[in-house]
Order: sequence, then C-alpha cells, then structure tokens
Amino acid sequence: MLSKIPAVERLSARIIRILGCNPGPMTLQGTNTYLVGTGKSIYFGLMAFKFKFHQLKLEQDNKAYISSLINVLKEQEAEISDVIITHWHQDHLGGLCDVLNATNKSALVHQFPYPDTAPYDPLPDWVNLKALNHLDQVSVPGATLRVHYTPGHTPDHVCLEVVGGEDDGALFTGDCVLGESTAVFEDLYDYMNSLKILLSVSKGTLYPGHGEVITNGAERVQQYIDHRNAREQQIFETLLAMPNSTSTASELVKIVYKDTPSRLHMAAECNLRLHLGKLVKDGRVRCIDDTFSVVASNKL
Repeated sequence: MLSKIPAVERLSARIIRILGCNPGPMTLQGTNTYLVGTGKSIYFGLMAFKFKFHQLKLEQDNKAYISSLINVLKEQEAEISDVIITHWHQDHLGGLCDVLNATNKSALVHQFPYPDTAPYDPLPDWVNLKALNHLDQVSVPGATLRVHYTPGHTPDHVCLEVVGGEDDGALFTGDCVLGESTAVFEDLYDYMNSLKILLSVSKGTLYPGHGEVITNGAERVQQYIDHRNAREQQIFETLLAMPNSTSTASELVKIVYKDTPSRLHMAAECNLRLHLGKLVKDGRVRCIDDTFSVVASNKL
C-alpha cells in the first residue's frame, strides 16, 4: 500500500511540495510538484497533471490542482518566476499552460530539447521558453539548481541538484528515481548511465516526481543499480546456457520469468528486450534478425 502524502507540505525552509490531483497506477499518489526558493520570486519545479482520456475528469483535476497552487502562492506571498520541465510526459508537462495562465504568463520555462522529433505538440508561441543544457544553473532568490541531463526514462529527462545552503546536494529526480516502486525507462543503457550520474552527485535527500521523499538518496540509487545489474546478469547467463548461446526474446522470457504468470509474459518481454538492448550496446550480445547471441569473446 502506498504511503499517504499530504496535499501540501513544507519539506525545508525553501522547498514546498504540492501534490498533483492525479493519483493512478503510473503516477502513484500523484505527480509531485515543488516550489523552491524564498521571498517574492519563487521557483516552480515540476509540472503536474495526469493525462486522461476523459477530458472532463482532466479539467476537474487541473482546476483542483490550480486552486491548491494558487493558495500556496498567496500564503507565501510569492510568485512563479521560473518553471523547469523534467521531461515531456503529460503528467509533468500537460498542465503548463493552465499554470502559466493562472499565475504568471511571463514566467521563464526551462526545458531540455527533445533529441529527435518530439512526441508531443509544440508549446504555444507565447510561452517564454528557454532551452536547458547539461550543467546549466538556474537561480532565484534563495536557491540555485544545477541541471543534470539524465536520459533513459525519456530521451529528454533532466534531474536538478540543489547548490548550496541547507539542502546542498539534494536532488529532484523526476521519474528517474521514484519514492516508491521502481522506475520505467525507454533505454536501459542510457538509464544506467544516468543512475551513475545521480550516484556521483547525491549527497542525501532525493525529491522524486512520484512518491515520498527519499532521505537515503545514494543508498536508494545504488539499490536501483544493483537490481538492474542482477536482472541483466540473469538474462545474460540464461542466454549463455542456450544452445549455441543463441535465442529469441520470446524463448528467453519463458525461462527468465518462469515464475511469472504467462498472461504477463508479453509485458515481461518488453522489459527483457530493454535489457537485451543494453547488452547489445555493451558489446556482450549481438542481434541479427531479432535473434540474440552472446559475442564469442564473452563466452569465456
């Protein structure tokens, strides 16, 4: 069972979390959004709103969230000066225009450019958009955040490191590391490299895009790495033991996920293919016509 997260909670002297009104299987308790900074100019961290097929419910969620956000801003006598988008998924980007319209249309919106053709509609021309780069720093009164490009969950994903002050080294991890459960990813090779980046800069607290605050940040990131490495090794050893160290993904999934109900094997195969894709990029496995085989030099 998921832990209960308050709708609004002050997490430190300069960080307030506002929970998105969008609980669900993929969003857990809802998308976490953060106000970071002190004084009149405050930093609005992560965008919320769950993408739903039912437009009426989506509008209701948006209105509830906007109301909560505005109340916090009034209480703090603050305004949104900047917005950072961690990645393109609609539970992090979909409410941007509604938030800007309700708070500050001239706020500067920071977003890492999508590497290829973006799978989402372009933002309206009136949005004050600024492209993010790896290791950029964005500052407002009372807070500075350093950008770390962390692809894997999506190709445009970034995490944010707090620079200086009592929260120095804390990380806003977006969907790279979650407060509960494990994260999903599009490219495991990139994702593992991103986890290593987080491990190298983490000094303690992680503020995830979903789930509770993580106080043992480095330990949690290492758990993510160990979990994926163990699964990768299991897949590699299973492939190595196959005749001629060759197999298809559908054959491997029956062995690797033998304790998983067969009705779930299709989903499991998607996960297995992501691991195989990383093994191919690592040079340990080759793929020809959707058949995977261990590279000879790795059979020793």
